[in-house]
Amino acid sequence: MPAFSQLRAWWAEHPPAAGAAVMATGIVSVGLYMTDHETLSRVALVLACVAWVGLAADFVLRLLRERPRWVGEAYTPAGLTAVAATTVLGTRLSALGWQVAAEALLALSAVLWPVLLWCVVRHWKHRMPGGVFLVCVATQGLAVLAATLAAAVGPEWLAHAALVLFWLGLALYGVAYAHFDIREVARGAGDQWVAGGALAISALAGAKLVAAHHVKPYLWNDDDQSVLRTVTVAVLILAVAWYCVLVVSELIWQRPRYDVRRWATVFPMGMTAVAALTVSSALGHPWLRGWGDALLWIAVAAWLTAAVGAARSAAAFERA
Repeated sequence: MPAFSQLRAWWAEHPPAAGAAVMATGIVSVGLYMTDHETLSRVALVLACVAWVGLAADFVLRLLRERPRWVGEAYTPAGLTAVAATTVLGTRLSALGWQVAAEALLALSAVLWPVLLWCVVRHWKHRMPGGVFLVCVATQGLAVLAATLAAAVGPEWLAHAALVLFWLGLALYGVAYAHFDIREVARGAGDQWVAGGALAISALAGAKLVAAHHVKPYLWNDDDQSVLRTVTVAVLILAVAWYCVLVVSELIWQRPRYDVRRWATVFPMGMTAVAALTVSSALGHPWLRGWGDALLWIAVAAWLTAAVGAARSAAAFERA
């Protein structure tokens, strides 16, 4: 079998959860950009873009040629990685000044989000793995990108839409938690980390909304701004608490084997770092920057570990 065909066959074996690899790579790129490691950030961005194009092509091909499989995958929370990955990529492109591309990705995400969200919520079960929190992640991803574009070039209605999505995302987190099987903390294959990552991206969305107010001073009144700041800090504290719990669980119940869902571990790690860095600058807490820097390099190490695991998985598939 030619190498390309083998790679295509290996790729086809992976569920839509592979979209977490784009999310993880994209958020690591954002973090490296925020800490002035531009070259490394752009390398990660290129990798994220290539993976996103591959996933997008696979998404369309399955829709056209394998409709039953596409529908089945759309009913799983992992299907929402298509939205989350697109918004993370758009946020990084906006930081480069590529606002038109970021706006196009926001529009694409906004079209996909209600369809996939409806499919997922309709098929929720009582006890679910950590991927259930992707309903929050995808929603807050839209809030982050909309708030980013509102501060950069967009009209005020984008910021107000982002605010609505921010509160909706928090509400969806509560609903998702009610369906989360807490035993996944001990036995999850990696996506249990999304329980913390969803809070981290919520804190990022809150910080982006506060930052948008700095650019457009009349977006929120003093009471709104105060509530936003308080909720953002509270959510970040909860995200860090989840981070600590999940680290301890990894030490107690060790799961060294590679699983594609390990990319859903890397993403929350990177997102917590980016959230800390953004809250530090937007809310004026400079001491958080050191924590953000440290968490970022932990996320980079986790990314490298996951990348090595993926490479070995592909090589083992080829030998088989």
